[in-house]
Amino acid sequence: MQYLGELISIGVAFSWTATALLSEYGSKRMGNLVLNVLRMSLALLFGMGLFWVTTGSPLPLSGSMQSYGWLLLSGLVGYVIGDYCLFQCYIIIGSRFGQLFMTLAPLAAAFTAWLALSEYMTFTSILAMLVTLVGIAISVLGRGEHHRVSLKLPLSGVLFAIGAAVCQGVGLVLSKIGLNYYEASIDGEQASWLLSFSANFFRCIAGLIGFTLLLYYKEGLRPLRKAFHDKVDMATATTTTIFGPFVGVGFSLMAVQYTSAGIASTLMALTPIIIILPSYWLFRQPITLKGIIGALISVVGVSLFFLA
Repeated sequence: MQYLGELISIGVAFSWTATALLSEYGSKRMGNLVLNVLRMSLALLFGMGLFWVTTGSPLPLSGSMQSYGWLLLSGLVGYVIGDYCLFQCYIIIGSRFGQLFMTLAPLAAAFTAWLALSEYMTFTSILAMLVTLVGIAISVLGRGEHHRVSLKLPLSGVLFAIGAAVCQGVGLVLSKIGLNYYEASIDGEQASWLLSFSANFFRCIAGLIGFTLLLYYKEGLRPLRKAFHDKVDMATATTTTIFGPFVGVGFSLMAVQYTSAGIASTLMALTPIIIILPSYWLFRQPITLKGIIGALISVVGVSLFFLA
């Protein structure tokens, strides 16, 4: 089918939009840490089900200890620190602005890959970073009472959002390193689409351990037991997990099989645009011309980065 990869990529953008909106609702309802413990637990269960159906075993592909170590570190950075910051920014500034700041994640990944893997950054990549930053600035900066420029959003929410984007970018590079070791340590015939799901399984293990420890020391496990017996909480956590770590990841991998990675990644980056109307309908976040223009410029910046 012509343009199948492009259509899948757009579907992934909608899937991640649903994840962001559900995560904002779930975080405000049951708390950041409780939602993330449930998400990691459900992602592991879904992963075991996938492995069971495809390989006859609930366990992921076997790899080397070195690959496991890098993937666990990736889960600590990307899930525990990154998703904690992301969901916290959803509570403070909402999923719409949170997703806008997440356009910084590919740029953080490029900078980290340049430092850790010596991957060359082109002039176009640097230009893409600047364009993306300009788009974010247009959306979140306004005229203050005593200054020409001021933040329209709480500073804590902005810092959490930036932290989430940076951690996702760094976590992606750590995942790539782990995947390289993983692929080198398994049979060539097994190095297929299942490799990414197996790698994400170990990242989710780190996420589950990290979030459970944070929840235990901050609030105890009583809120988790309460959410587990609440049908609305469990339905929210389940749908968030399906649209995010499970379907979102799976179909994003499928998309690059049918079209170029640059086109797929660019179309998947449309979430900050798609989320504008649902955020208004669900959370009454005002829509401004500056906000729309800023989001469009940020997406153009990400497009420049991937299509360079």
